[in-house]
Amino acid sequence: MGYTLCVIGCGTMGIAIISGVIASLQSRDAPYPVPKWESHTPGTSTPTADTPDPSLPSLFIATVTRPDSAKKLQETFRGLGGLGLSVQIVIGQNVAAVQQADVVILCCKPNQAYTILKENGMQEALVGKLLISILAGVTIAQLRDLVPPTTKVVRAMPNTPCRIREGMTVVSNLPPSDTEDAEVDRSIILKIFSSIGRCRFLDEKHFDACTALSGSGPAFACIFLEAMADGGVMMGLPRAEALELAAQTLQGAARMALQAGAHPAQIKDSVTTPGGCTIAGLLAMEDGKVRSTIARAIQIATERASELGQPNRK
Repeated sequence: MGYTLCVIGCGTMGIAIISGVIASLQSRDAPYPVPKWESHTPGTSTPTADTPDPSLPSLFIATVTRPDSAKKLQETFRGLGGLGLSVQIVIGQNVAAVQQADVVILCCKPNQAYTILKENGMQEALVGKLLISILAGVTIAQLRDLVPPTTKVVRAMPNTPCRIREGMTVVSNLPPSDTEDAEVDRSIILKIFSSIGRCRFLDEKHFDACTALSGSGPAFACIFLEAMADGGVMMGLPRAEALELAAQTLQGAARMALQAGAHPAQIKDSVTTPGGCTIAGLLAMEDGKVRSTIARAIQIATERASELGQPNRK
């Protein structure tokens, strides 16, 4: 029997997480499981259906504040079939939901964290449980001030492509421990977020940069994607085909760069022939300071990320 997973404030990202985990669980029970296109995270291979695993959830609870949100969730999870039909949706009863849960994912807006975690009865409900926060800019220290000492607090930073199970999630390192519970907690975290993409553990001090790079990154990538498509349109390609060519090209290049031993510079050089069209285009990009502009965008976004969730500074 697995554990009960509760998502507080189940909006877009909460839906992506629950849907991804359910899809992963249901794929392991299929007669012919479909493997991921690559191994996202070492040690997260899907267990066989007949292997009991305490790090896999068996029950799901999603909390929302409005009836219309609950109706939307019901339709979404019903479409998953199987485990999706059993997701319990709770309206305005966060404490009751957490009482039933073993692992809690906090998906609300950063400015709602204090109100939710200080509800009457929430302290008792969180005793000894694993709390995973995906709130941008809210530190572990801030969260620990709001929960009992026995609550295990972890930060996670997933990004938008988690919606299609191609996300990138960074998770704060767990405190050093030799206990069996710590290993189970690590496995729980990996299996939740590896079901919706890649997952990596990093020290919390890197989270502002991760927020800028992988959190804001899809927006930056889409600017580049649009620019490539615009160039194709300018040279006579129909808009739909130009966008398709640009999107698939970026996807293919990114996947090549993720292969073991690959490097973007190697991929670039393999396409760049002497006196060819690629080097001509690359020089035009260098003239426009594309590299430094993109790198500076990450720098500025990181600095802004460090201000999120913090008290207003005068």
